[in-house]
Amino acid sequence: MIRRTVTNRTPTVTSPGVLLTVSALALAALCLARRIPMADTLVYRAEGAAVMHGTDLYGFTVTEWALPATYPPFAAILFVPTAWLPLPALKFVFVAGNALLLALLIHHSARFARLPLPCPLLYTTVAVGLWLEPVFQTLLFGQINLALICLVLWDLNRPATALGKGFALGVAAGVKITPGVFIVHLLLTRQLRAAATALASFTGTVLLGALVLPSASIAFWTRHLFETGRVGKAWIVDNQSLQGLIARALGDPAPGLAWLVPAALLAAGGLWLAARVHARSPAWSLLVTAYTALLVSPISWSHHWVWCVPLLALLLAEGRTRLALAVAAVFTARSFWVLPHQGDLDLHLPWWQQPLAAPYALLALALLAWAALRFGRPEHPCSRLVGQRTGSPRTSVPLG
Repeated sequence: MIRRTVTNRTPTVTSPGVLLTVSALALAALCLARRIPMADTLVYRAEGAAVMHGTDLYGFTVTEWALPATYPPFAAILFVPTAWLPLPALKFVFVAGNALLLALLIHHSARFARLPLPCPLLYTTVAVGLWLEPVFQTLLFGQINLALICLVLWDLNRPATALGKGFALGVAAGVKITPGVFIVHLLLTRQLRAAATALASFTGTVLLGALVLPSASIAFWTRHLFETGRVGKAWIVDNQSLQGLIARALGDPAPGLAWLVPAALLAAGGLWLAARVHARSPAWSLLVTAYTALLVSPISWSHHWVWCVPLLALLLAEGRTRLALAVAAVFTARSFWVLPHQGDLDLHLPWWQQPLAAPYALLALALLAWAALRFGRPEHPCSRLVGQRTGSPRTSVPLG
């Protein structure tokens, strides 16, 4: 007599799933408690409305902070659908969309670093990643940083022979200019086909903007592009660029040559280092370019530093767990937000608070110095042989 045993096949919720749910609910509760302003989303919505109604794209300000439009006309065209939704629905779409984009960024970062990422680990990393300060601020402001970095990382992580490699990078540069530094990266690392494709797609975004919004295009490319004051005050603590660091250290809201000269030298040195590193580690070469750009940009708000995610993935892939934890702590601590920063107090910080006011910039400088020391000296032939035999990600991560 054969007896059949009926087993309970009801799926159980894994602990990573529980962690992700709790993290997401805690984030939602905090956003509701703070009445999540999502100021940047309101700017995007106003830009889309300006395109729809034919009003001056660069003549309005919105929110209590009087924020203007700062992106190229092509971006405003893409923002038109944001004007179709009621504001509560739009905020929900941006929060949910950015949470999903974080998962996508972690996925691309793991591929970028050749780091295995099973689903339970993905749930855990998303749950923790929501609380990285650059990611949290991106959600809080309703920014598009996660979308842009996903475009760039996906595109540059494709093989050199991939159809249309560089196209997505050019589109990202057409939305927010700053990803254009990676076109320079492609040129310096002799990825000429991808660079040409990126330049072509970027040019296409400019031409589309000029076709749809000719007056706004002339105004942006001849005037507003150079008005960095439209973006915000460079000396406030959430500007983690080199200019922000120097302005606060000197107590000078316009440091002038005291910033321009170091920034120019750092830009040249960082891009030269990225080109030199590329032959030995394309992944580190890309990160050197990213962190150089974040440093030398006049303004790099803390939510621009979502490049911490691929950095953490690469450190973990190389087995540098302690260093990865230290980097994660820097990007979670929010030290600059606890400093006095109302009014112009950012310009009057004592010396011992200066490192707390510029943790991302100091970390990026240390990262570039470490990369220069690590990759600056010639590679020993035996280390390359060992890397080939073991498949170590320390020596080569293909990015085309």
